[in-house]
Amino acid sequence: MRSRPRSLQVRLALRVATLYILATVAVIAVLMTRAYDTARSLSDQELLLRARDLASHLSMGAEGLPRLDLPPNLAATYDTAAGGDIFAVRDANGRLIAAVPPRFGELVAGWPRAAAEAVHFSTQLDTGSYDGLSISLDSVAGPVSVVVARSDAKAVAVYALLRKFIHDTMWAVSFLVLAALAVGILGVRRGLKPVRDVSEMAAAIGPHTMSMRLPDKELPSEIAPLVTAVNRALDRVEQGFTVQRQFTANAAHELRTPLAIINAALEDMEGNGDLVELKADVARMNRLVEQLLRVARLDAVVLDVSEIVELNEVASSVVATMAPWALIQERKLALTSSDAPVHAKGNRHAIADAIRNLVENAVIHSPAGTEVIVSVHREVRVSVADRGPGIPAADRDRIFDRFWRGAGAQIGGAGLGLAIVKEIMKAHGGTVSVEDGPSGGAVFTLQFAAGPQLWWFGRSSNRSPDYLERV
Repeated sequence: MRSRPRSLQVRLALRVATLYILATVAVIAVLMTRAYDTARSLSDQELLLRARDLASHLSMGAEGLPRLDLPPNLAATYDTAAGGDIFAVRDANGRLIAAVPPRFGELVAGWPRAAAEAVHFSTQLDTGSYDGLSISLDSVAGPVSVVVARSDAKAVAVYALLRKFIHDTMWAVSFLVLAALAVGILGVRRGLKPVRDVSEMAAAIGPHTMSMRLPDKELPSEIAPLVTAVNRALDRVEQGFTVQRQFTANAAHELRTPLAIINAALEDMEGNGDLVELKADVARMNRLVEQLLRVARLDAVVLDVSEIVELNEVASSVVATMAPWALIQERKLALTSSDAPVHAKGNRHAIADAIRNLVENAVIHSPAGTEVIVSVHREVRVSVADRGPGIPAADRDRIFDRFWRGAGAQIGGAGLGLAIVKEIMKAHGGTVSVEDGPSGGAVFTLQFAAGPQLWWFGRSSNRSPDYLERV
């Protein structure tokens, strides 16, 4: 079963092309038919005029018998040696008055008398094949039967000229049809431009652009109802997103206060190992609530990513803040800075959140006593390497989905940390990726878009600059 083209533009173009081709074939067929009919009609008219001309040159001889006196120029027309026409004239009694060539007169002598209506015939002589007509005409000698015919050789020449004319006409018509087809296809393409524009706008609508709606002005009437239906569907989806975001934010805010009270109460209590486990559970709940609040903020507020951020400074600040926590978790946290400033265009606090989430994730999944290394590279990227179990290749496309947790995930994880990192990098026009570490574990990399080039002038490029010039 042949599949139909999916493109509406292609479908319309094919239909227009088919219509033009059928119209061209019909026009050429009608033109050829009319041309051949006209040629035959003109040939019949000429033969009829010749018959009347012959009848007009009849006269009565001295013996009272009719005779044919042709002027020299007319007689030359019936020169069979030169391929001329042939004729035969008989009186009312069937007696042959004149014939050229005589052999044709002998042939016509056995024919019935001609009627008032012309009768067509074809005959074969020694000099070739002939087509002609037979008709009864009035003359000075009374009614006579005139039979006149033309050589097929002349007809062949006429039809050859006719075919040449039709051939040239077909080429001209074909070029006109192609030109009209091109104009038609361009018209179809131009007519569908609003549809393409609307499609591009629809493709740009996402979770962070739910307020965008498709324009319904200057659209084809066949497409306008679909656009209206899509806009109404977007209204319902946006309403659902709003309700979901509000619920997440409200729930997280409502949980922060009781969790803070519980955490404070547990700190003042003394107990056995069960109390330690309870404190760990509360800490995990606090972390989950904080992540839910971050997700709610990312969904509700468009990040301002116009600031020029120095990645060495941000990474150093995060490492300095989280180093004590990492030591409590019996892990080490190290920083490898770039030997030159690395600038990215973005939001300082959001970038810090992304690095912090990666560091938390690395520390939690690393064995006790190992080191997590945060590195800033000149290629405008930040990497976080750990010595944990690594990420299986089959899970690397899903670990950045919200609430997704692998088979070996720890109980404390909620599946939101890496999703937050992905949303932050998406807002910055960058990417986050994971690969195996050279000594085991996993390496998460934040790749930012290249920021403006900055040249530093001063006593030392490793310290605060004395002078900054942007080029």
